Amino acid sequence: MIRVVLPFHLRTLAKLDGDAQLEVEGTTTIGALLDALEAKYPVLRGTIRDPATARRRSFVRFFACKEDLSHESPDTKLPDAICSGAEPFLIVGAMAGG
Repeated sequence: MIRVVLPFHLRTLAKLDGDAQLEVEGTTTIGALLDALEAKYPVLRGTIRDPATARRRSFVRFFACKEDLSHESPDTKLPDAICSGAEPFLIVGAMAGG
């Protein structure tokens, strides 16, 4: 079981009290994980990735095992610690300002 930590506003939108728990079929890649997340919580479609291009939204970041995976390919395989549920996959809303 993979644990996905979402920012507060996305947890609220998906009506989650804590982490999302997901099963991913086949190879566990960033894209497969996001597909599973959007399949289980359809209300999140378009909030993390652009629905037309499937590219990560500009102010959303992905972290796994203390590494920033935001600019990695959707085909990037996730670390074993994420796949086993030992570590969570983090989806973080980036901040900007001046």
